[in-house]
Amino acid sequence: MNPRELLQALTIAERLKDTTRHCYTSKGRHESVAEHSWQMTLMAFFMKNEFPEADINKVIQMCIIHDLGECFTGDIPTFLKTKEHEVSEENLLNDWVESLPKTTRDEMLSLYKEMKERKTLEAKIYKAIDSLEAVIQHNFSDISTWSENEFDLNLTYANDRVTFSEYMCALREEIRKDTIEKISKGEEELKNKDKESI
Repeated sequence: MNPRELLQALTIAERLKDTTRHCYTSKGRHESVAEHSWQMTLMAFFMKNEFPEADINKVIQMCIIHDLGECFTGDIPTFLKTKEHEVSEENLLNDWVESLPKTTRDEMLSLYKEMKERKTLEAKIYKAIDSLEAVIQHNFSDISTWSENEFDLNLTYANDRVTFSEYMCALREEIRKDTIEKISKGEEELKNKDKESI
């Protein structure tokens, strides 16, 4: 990728810095898609020793590129995303990837295929991280930012994506404990506010 091609690619990718997700940060602002991807990448780096048989560099690459389609569609929460949304995002992403230099294009298309099929250990790790990071971020955010369905979702989301690994199952359980504690504290704070208003 020559310098001009790199700058042109970054012009598209930079959109994710301003593309917000439905999740909030711990300080109360919407997180960006770029921030979600960064935290996923950091998670992959931190857990590399838990998966010595995996190519963690490949997992990191998957984490970095997984939401580039949202440069074109924005973020649609998983519980609102339809098959039509998925097809549209995939088509727009593929059109852009096809415009990239051949080496980069071929590498990205290969990664996207592997991610979609979710058969390799690397693809399973990436998808588990993608789902778990969203739940972790909800636990970091103020409970007042949660939509009603997220109270149940935060307890169950990604359960099916961690079953391939004891480590991922253990991580999911620790996240669930944090969610239960957060909901309990949130309910207690609400009761106290109700008492104060009487």
